[in-house]
Amino acid sequence: MRTTLNIPEDLINEVQKISGEKSKTKAIVKTMREYIKQKQKLELLSLKGKINIDYDWEKEEELELNSQFNRGKFFEK
Repeated sequence: MRTTLNIPEDLINEVQKISGEKSKTKAIVKTMREYIKQKQKLELLSLKGKINIDYDWEKEEELELNSQFNRGKFFEK
């Protein structure tokens, strides 16, 4: 999408320098994606301790193995 923005030239130059991109567009897109990724990580980290996951993987594994065994016995008949 084509957009007209008024971004200070020194800011654009800094973004290009830090991102390593030669194109202004690529530099801005890369920076925006990184910003979004960083914000999403912070959102996830803010949930630490707020979600209780009570998951017994050993019990689930045992149930799965029993199911596989029982299916095998069923098809052997």
